Amino acid sequence: MHMAVKTSARFASRKHRIMVVDDHPIVRYGIARLINQEADMEVCGEASDGNEALRLIPLVNPQVVIADISLPAMDGLRLTRLIRNAHPTVSVIILSMHDESIYARKAVSCGAKAYLNKDESSENLVTAIREVLRGRLFVSEYVRSVLLQASATPSLANTESPVETLSDRERQIFLLFGQGYNSREMAEKLGISPKTVETYRLRMKIKLGIDSNHKLLLAASQWLEREQLSPKNCAIM
Repeated sequence: MHMAVKTSARFASRKHRIMVVDDHPIVRYGIARLINQEADMEVCGEASDGNEALRLIPLVNPQVVIADISLPAMDGLRLTRLIRNAHPTVSVIILSMHDESIYARKAVSCGAKAYLNKDESSENLVTAIREVLRGRLFVSEYVRSVLLQASATPSLANTESPVETLSDRERQIFLLFGQGYNSREMAEKLGISPKTVETYRLRMKIKLGIDSNHKLLLAASQWLEREQLSPKNCAIM
């Protein structure tokens, strides 16, 4: 477990206060070093998971929380929702290694003010922090266009997740895939052929903007966890 809090002297400074939440110490160190190099910013606290972050926020009063989307026990999206509800003045920036076409809009719908891929430059992170501090949303042009389209289209605006664009059968297979079933097992469970399962899997990848079975499995597993679904309570038929 890791929780770091700045001293009261530092806390009293006029610098913008940023908190970093990531379960990898090296990543936290790199982000903190980047931020502390800015004359008007400082890292006021660090946490290795969402529960620590929620305990730390009232102690250090950050203006911005930078959180990895993949955290132990509680993912970054759920943490974002909890921060938004309990600390509405705190802005959240989500960092992710995942395809923005899958998660960026979901992150914004959960209350995040920015979504950045970890492959982006360090300058982009600093820019994102400054934009968020100004009360602005920081996302790619692609995500911005999707959000604008959603706001103009009621059917899209009511869709919380790209998974909801899947048909009933595709969603069933997506769910089973996330639970660890292989194509043969899914075919037996649903009364269809393994070839048909593969056809549905291809359609899902196209709809979700995913280019490999590994990424599809990751997306399905994380969706299952976020929706708090498990083998014992997932209705597939």
